[in-house]
Amino acid sequence: MKILFIGDVVGKKGQAALKEFLPELKQTHRPQVTIINGENISDGRGISEKLYKWLLTMGANVVTLGNHAWDNYEIYQFIEKAQCLVRPINLPKGTQGQGITYLKVNQQKLAVINVLGSVFMNACIEPFTYLPELIEEVRKETPFIFIDFHAEATSEKQALGYLLDGKVSAIVGTHTHVQTNDARILPKGTAYQTDVGMTGTLDSVIGFNHQQVVQKFSTHLPMRLEQSETNELLLSGCVIELDNQTGSALSIEPIYMTNQKRFKTRKYRHV
Repeated sequence: MKILFIGDVVGKKGQAALKEFLPELKQTHRPQVTIINGENISDGRGISEKLYKWLLTMGANVVTLGNHAWDNYEIYQFIEKAQCLVRPINLPKGTQGQGITYLKVNQQKLAVINVLGSVFMNACIEPFTYLPELIEEVRKETPFIFIDFHAEATSEKQALGYLLDGKVSAIVGTHTHVQTNDARILPKGTAYQTDVGMTGTLDSVIGFNHQQVVQKFSTHLPMRLEQSETNELLLSGCVIELDNQTGSALSIEPIYMTNQKRFKTRKYRHV
């Protein structure tokens, strides 16, 4: 089973980057499943029903979210009927939407889970005590388990990776919008990357106007940041291949593409 995962799509430029690069990626890698993090797609904050459906037309099988899931209030009107939309699972009981979805992929069943980090983030149920029992239940259904861990602290992401190593197929990070150079297969067979990065513009600060961000840091004054409008598009993500029998990861390959260059990446294989 081959999974293509695309990192946080930021606003209109993120949409443009998907249009530019996603067909090429699908042609090159031939994934059976495409998962896209869409929590920033609506002007950099949240997601609308129109853009959720647009991601599906672009080829997404599942759309994951994060701490900005609720920033566009329109989500409350459609999240319950959006079967391919996954919000963080470790939120209080009664929260609208689903934190896990199952896909049939050939003869296998893939579980896709969205998890929110607890360090420097909005209040949530602490993942280290919540997830082990949950994963045990999910494994009764399938060993093919993909986790989008939307978290701030690299240490928290790494620690959860080791906690779940051998129990899930892949745990990859989102939220910081900066791709990390640590994609690998953990000792017990789980594909891992601290953060896959974002999809938007290269000449920006995490997708926003870099001049405004510099001014904000320099003055410490509150300011509403605008999305970057530069033309150098960026798509970040990864491709993960799983063993069709065990669900363990065989390889993980980071993806980092711009208008001008198709950055060379290295495929990390299980040994």
